[in-house]
Amino acid sequence: MNKQTFCLFALLIGFALPGSYAQNAYTLDDIIARSKAQSPVAKQADTRLETSYWQYRVYRTSFNPQLSLDGSLPNYYKKVSQIIQEDGTYRYIPVEQTNNSLSMGLFQPLPWTGGTLSANTSLGYFKDYHLNTLSEQWTGNVFNISLDQPIFSFNQMRWDRKTEPLRYEESRREYVEQMELVASQAVEMFFNVLQSQIGVQIARFNLANNDTIYKIEQGRYNIGTTSQDKLLQVELQLLRSRQDVAQASLDLETARLELRSYMGLRESESYDLLLPEMIPQFEVSVEDALNYARKNRSAFIAFERRRLEAERDVAQARGQRFQTKLSATYGLNNNGVVLNDIYTRPEQMQQFNLTLNVPILDWGRNKARMRTAMANKKLSDYVISQDEVDFEQTVITQVRKFEMLRLQIEITHKSDDVAAQRYNVAQNRYLIGKIDITNLNIALTEKDDAKRSYLQALKSFWVAYYDLRRLTLYDFYRKELLFKEEGQAQ
Repeated sequence: MNKQTFCLFALLIGFALPGSYAQNAYTLDDIIARSKAQSPVAKQADTRLETSYWQYRVYRTSFNPQLSLDGSLPNYYKKVSQIIQEDGTYRYIPVEQTNNSLSMGLFQPLPWTGGTLSANTSLGYFKDYHLNTLSEQWTGNVFNISLDQPIFSFNQMRWDRKTEPLRYEESRREYVEQMELVASQAVEMFFNVLQSQIGVQIARFNLANNDTIYKIEQGRYNIGTTSQDKLLQVELQLLRSRQDVAQASLDLETARLELRSYMGLRESESYDLLLPEMIPQFEVSVEDALNYARKNRSAFIAFERRRLEAERDVAQARGQRFQTKLSATYGLNNNGVVLNDIYTRPEQMQQFNLTLNVPILDWGRNKARMRTAMANKKLSDYVISQDEVDFEQTVITQVRKFEMLRLQIEITHKSDDVAAQRYNVAQNRYLIGKIDITNLNIALTEKDDAKRSYLQALKSFWVAYYDLRRLTLYDFYRKELLFKEEGQAQ
């Protein structure tokens, strides 16, 4: 395997474009690393991961105590207002007042019950500049404690504690999978360039051969040992070779521009590519691949999250049948003409109420809502089960495909050697007149096809290698997980 790679590597190094100069040489690992760092797809994945992280932080902080300060300070107004009198008439009186307020509250969600516990204190100040008595007043709550507790209702926080950590973990693993997809796409573009380089080399080699053959046929035609039909056939082959060179050069330029754009290279930065120096040798069992896929892939976390969300929707529909809420408040408040009056022998403040909202006649709406949620859950269970089967089948197919591609490399390499030897024999036989130009062209086509098939087999192998990593988040060659648990170094 190393010998065949070296031969093809030497062939590629020997090929240079007209006007080329010293270039940066990139291996396959270099292309993948640069693509993961600079490709638009990788940057989009980075941004999505960052967004998921901050969304998760928002969720986490929703369970923490929240301290807030509210107020209207200052609140001054001066105007002529319509004031109703004791006899029911109105007078227009100038009003100049200030009415300021300030409150501070501490709120603690109760995720186990879905309620909220709060404690706050407030202060208010009022002054009327046109009154002689009671023109200035203070009021305030020294403190109060409140409980708002829904009863027998849907608890969103309880379900968020189950689904949101899974959603965040899912996003973290999706990021790793996206990076492996970037690697797979980079491999395809990498080999597209190499295949185009080989295509140009083959086209130029064939052009030189066909030009030599045309001159030979011209000599034979001049001495009468070949027919005009064969000469025209060779000339047509020469013209096609020139067309092939032009098309191959265009394909190479296109492939190089696509890879340059994907890697984020500047237009002035030239580059060359080096074939992988070795083909990794390792064994992959279907059982191991499935185990790593179930353990690491975001899809299997998504399956669990989707099941929980279906159960959550049923619980939400059940909680909407009737609504009951308990509210209770206890505190101390007071008022006075000076600030100290508020804190001198404040009065108790108590409040307790229980609100109900029970539908008596809804024409089966609650029942229909429940039946809909339960039917959706049943459908979700069926879909998830099928998705699990489909995903496992994808992993199994990829493992078997990978094993087949390794064998294909060996076969195509051997075919490449045999086709090259056959063409050399056919070329020598043609020169001594043992075979005609048609048989020589057949040998030439087989040689070119074998070379392309070998390079295509290498491309398919490396694409499959990174697809297998993406499907399992495990590198079977290095025997290491691509995904690290939260808290471990990436």
